[in-house]
Amino acid sequence: MRVAVAGCCHGELDKIYETLALAERRGPGQIDLLLCCGDFQAVRNEADLRCMAVPPKYRHMQTFYRYYSGEKKAPVLTIFIGGNHEASNHLQELPYGGWVAPNIYYLGLAGVVKYRGVRIGGISGIFKSHDYRKGHFECPPYDAATIRSVYHVRNIEVYKLKQLKQPMDIFLSHDWPRSIYHYGNKKQLLKTKSFFRQEVENNTLGSPAASELLEHLKPAYWFSAHLHVKFAALMQHQAKDKGQTGKKTKFLALDKCLPHRDFLQVIEIEHDPSAPDYLEYDIEWLTVLRATNDLINVTGRLWNMPENNGLHTRWDYSATEEAMNEVLEKLNHDLKVLCNFSVTAACYDPSKPQTQMQLAHRINPQTTEFCAQLGITDINVRLQKAKEEQQLCGEYEEQDDVESNNSGEDPSDYNTDTSALSSVNPDEIMLDEEEEDEDSLVSAHSDMNTQSVEPSSDPASDFSGSFSDVRILPGSMVVSSDDTLGSPVGRERKTGEAVESGDGKDLTEVPLKRLSDEHEPEPRKKIKRRNQAICAAVDDDDAA
Repeated sequence: MRVAVAGCCHGELDKIYETLALAERRGPGQIDLLLCCGDFQAVRNEADLRCMAVPPKYRHMQTFYRYYSGEKKAPVLTIFIGGNHEASNHLQELPYGGWVAPNIYYLGLAGVVKYRGVRIGGISGIFKSHDYRKGHFECPPYDAATIRSVYHVRNIEVYKLKQLKQPMDIFLSHDWPRSIYHYGNKKQLLKTKSFFRQEVENNTLGSPAASELLEHLKPAYWFSAHLHVKFAALMQHQAKDKGQTGKKTKFLALDKCLPHRDFLQVIEIEHDPSAPDYLEYDIEWLTVLRATNDLINVTGRLWNMPENNGLHTRWDYSATEEAMNEVLEKLNHDLKVLCNFSVTAACYDPSKPQTQMQLAHRINPQTTEFCAQLGITDINVRLQKAKEEQQLCGEYEEQDDVESNNSGEDPSDYNTDTSALSSVNPDEIMLDEEEEDEDSLVSAHSDMNTQSVEPSSDPASDFSGSFSDVRILPGSMVVSSDDTLGSPVGRERKTGEAVESGDGKDLTEVPLKRLSDEHEPEPRKKIKRRNQAICAAVDDDDAA
């Protein structure tokens, strides 16, 4: 089947679906599925907009509300994960996943589903070390700290996903797995995003939790976004037993939805022709959810997952055949994901703006039904009870990394904070949180004339051919005349030369330049540095 993958959507659903329609007209056939890698921005109304962790000037309603209200319907089944710029209150209603609009499905904090026999998993949010071992304690209305921490990946989701044993076809994450850049063309990546240099060389760019999942799950495909650049890599995993061939993962990261950017890719995925053409739950994942239900934590205290260290009576929550059969019995052997979307909040009306709309912590009937059917706890019900008992919710005071790491409990498995770009990425929406790492700021101003890191000799250096059909996109969306990975074709083609689609049409009639509505990054503001000694070499006018 033909699967389209999108990078950071930023609420531009109309533009994405229009581009898919054009790709279908120019391509070999119909697109069966759209996968979105975060920053989806399922904003229903003005209250949702206030729950999105972006500066006020970036809070735009965009077009999702039209699909939520029923004015429009997604033309293709759409599955997405959360990123770090989301209507967090909306997504929080669906911790185990669910429909945010007809034909648009959210995978939840973490989730696994099947479509036409293809197994698709994902994890929402981005990694930040000082929140990684906390529970899901945040609830609306958020304060300045929880509006950010609510989208930080937690160890419980990673732990659940690591219980899976069956093969994974596709996996989605918003931020990249750490070290994946070593399996692609680093030279081309650093040419495009030179401010990544120090983190790439120090191997600190990306999420260590996602890297751990990549090593455990070994999916055939892994798709990401977040860093606003197209990058492909091919990771060869080690075989468990001698004489066997290790699995391979094809990794692809995509840009954000803007003209002249590589934000969309269409690929062919093998599927089971006998499998149903509707969305299905994954029985192994449901069994793991049921087994780990007692591990739910809605406090801000640090905690560790059970492991075989003599301190826990149980540490293996993987799904047994007996347990999976029990879950199948509870579901009457019907794994179909019901199309039970319902409107839970007022929809934005352009003719009647409501800037003072009240924000509420809602219980979504989809989640209620799912939890009752599976016999598990709705995290939001637990949170509301905690709120009624005046526990934690709204009383959390942000702790810095030092306080977290010096707590009475064991330190985090990962002591490097990569919740966002610690180098300054002109494409990224900057929050104060992303400006905290003073040492990393210096890397953004390192000598740009330094010789680039040489690409690996691995065949992944010429891997872009597997992801080349993005060039069927309309001229207004063409990014560059060079393939991201610098494939032989891309290296030989000179800037400005025509790029042809499969049907021989010239897709570069439109000049490859920034459009008038795509603004240059604003001048970077001055910041107050906590460690003047480290940053003494950096001018006062350096970027935040």
